Amino acid sequence: MKRHLIAIAAAASLASGAASAQDEPLKIGAAVYGLQAEFMQIWSAALEEHPAVESGMVDLTIFDGRYDALVQQEQFETMITQGFDAIIFVPIDIEAGATAVQAAADAGIPVIGSNTRVNSDLLTAYVGSDDVQSGYMEAKIVLDAIGCEGNVVIIEGPIGQSAQIQRLEGNEKALAECPNVTVLQQQTANWSRAEAQTLMENWITAHPGEIDGVIGQNDEMALGAIEAIKAAGLAVDDFAIAGIDGVTDALMAVKRDEMSSILQDARAQAQGALDLAIQAATEEDHAPMSDIWEQYPDMAWAGGTEAEYNVPWTPVTMENVDALLERRQ
Repeated sequence: MKRHLIAIAAAASLASGAASAQDEPLKIGAAVYGLQAEFMQIWSAALEEHPAVESGMVDLTIFDGRYDALVQQEQFETMITQGFDAIIFVPIDIEAGATAVQAAADAGIPVIGSNTRVNSDLLTAYVGSDDVQSGYMEAKIVLDAIGCEGNVVIIEGPIGQSAQIQRLEGNEKALAECPNVTVLQQQTANWSRAEAQTLMENWITAHPGEIDGVIGQNDEMALGAIEAIKAAGLAVDDFAIAGIDGVTDALMAVKRDEMSSILQDARAQAQGALDLAIQAATEEDHAPMSDIWEQYPDMAWAGGTEAEYNVPWTPVTMENVDALLERRQ
């Protein structure tokens, strides 16, 4: 009788183990270029708040790429060795990131791109926003404010990242419409507020009284320029300043009428990418779990079969800034 009970217990244990194995959470990694600035912190927090992560359906690991393509490559190798089911990729370098995607593809692991692009046709899908469009929009805001005449400076993102390349393309498209505007200086500050402040301090010294507008390819760098202007004892409202992302400090600066910003929806990019990663990992029809698909009805889920999903930009205005700030509470 005792042996019979042991046999039953063993069978039950095996069945339980089989059920557990079947119900194991999907192991999904997110390789992001860096977590130092607020935008990618917002993006990462949104990923952790996805219903599939909160319910335990997905076991999520976020890797900080530390703004280094080699570090991201090593993180891909770790995920491949550990048998991750899918990877979400936000690359620091449009070209170097292709090697990592190739390695994952060779291992049979689907890769979903988000926010920044990689020059590879092996991505399962991409969820992001049109950076050429945002670059044009922010530059046009600055150029309209200075009446299409005068001098501007451009503070660029990390050289070789898709957002830097495409936002610059948009910047230049707007500048081509204003032949009487001169670009006095143009240099990278690597998405960093501190680096941008140093650049702007140097430019104010080199071009006293000559700079009319500042085109910052992200908000952090536009905010750094504002800090430099204030430190120099100059009036911020003597400059037309624009950035991209809609980070919290930029929203506050818009409210103070110190700059313009264009909101990049980190939550939609991150959670949309995770829905697509689940679809790719299970190879089944997956009903998307995030509410972002209702938020942007023009960005149709389409069964998760599209190669690209384009999240719209939202210009930050005096009319919507308070509502946007409330979302950060």
